[in-house]
Amino acid sequence: MAKVIITKKLEEEINKKFKGESIRIFDLMHSLEEYPHKGKAVGQVGGIVIKEIRYNAFRFYFITDGFKIKLLEKDELENLLIKFVRMSDKKSQQKVIDEIKHILRNFEEGNF
Repeated sequence: MAKVIITKKLEEEINKKFKGESIRIFDLMHSLEEYPHKGKAVGQVGGIVIKEIRYNAFRFYFITDGFKIKLLEKDELENLLIKFVRMSDKKSQQKVIDEIKHILRNFEEGNF
């Protein structure tokens, strides 16, 4: 079973924006523990895949190990880490994806 982590900043943003409805969103995010292949790939930097899941008009972005997702079966994904990092509406979708890619490229180059 994969492990889902939601950044504190994103969790606060979801709670503030969606209030009581946030429970449904967190359930959707945690459903990836059982179904880690879920979501649409929107980019890749090195071996890290950026994927999104949708809830109404909003997108929630997570990063994970692309090689494990692609090659392993569901029951073999015990050590897979899925980290939710950002959310956007449809208008700012590409901007958010580009920001995530930029941050990942900086990590890849060793510029912490």
